[in-house]
Amino acid sequence: MKTTSKSKESIIQAIKFALFSFSAGIIQVLSFTALQELPPLLGMKELSYWMCHIPSLALSVIWNFTLNRKFTFQSASNVPIAMLKVLVFYLVFTPVSGWLGDVADNAGWNHYLIEALVMASNFILEFLYQKYFVFRDSAKKDKAE
Repeated sequence: MKTTSKSKESIIQAIKFALFSFSAGIIQVLSFTALQELPPLLGMKELSYWMCHIPSLALSVIWNFTLNRKFTFQSASNVPIAMLKVLVFYLVFTPVSGWLGDVADNAGWNHYLIEALVMASNFILEFLYQKYFVFRDSAKKDKAE
């Protein structure tokens, strides 16, 4: 069975997205860990899951959006609109994942397990959202120009 040009492009996009998401994940894990572990080491109260999750997610999103816009979806058109679309995704994803994370935290789940589950769901949902909504039209237009 021959692979079409479009499916080959989709596979390449998925691989690039995975690699950039992995690098964003490293940023998220390192910043989450710092926020989780440093306050008690400094004699301060441990931060809640939510207080560690939000800043680490924000750093990850900025990194991931920038690299995927430029290299994965190769979209140069209307960056503010693309950023706004991603913001809309996170206006839904962040409170839902944060609330579910708090529920799991209050149930005694390990913070790192919660973060791993949130990151996995974010990876899948964000790829589909960016590919089929955020960059769908602009990537096609950019390549035609």
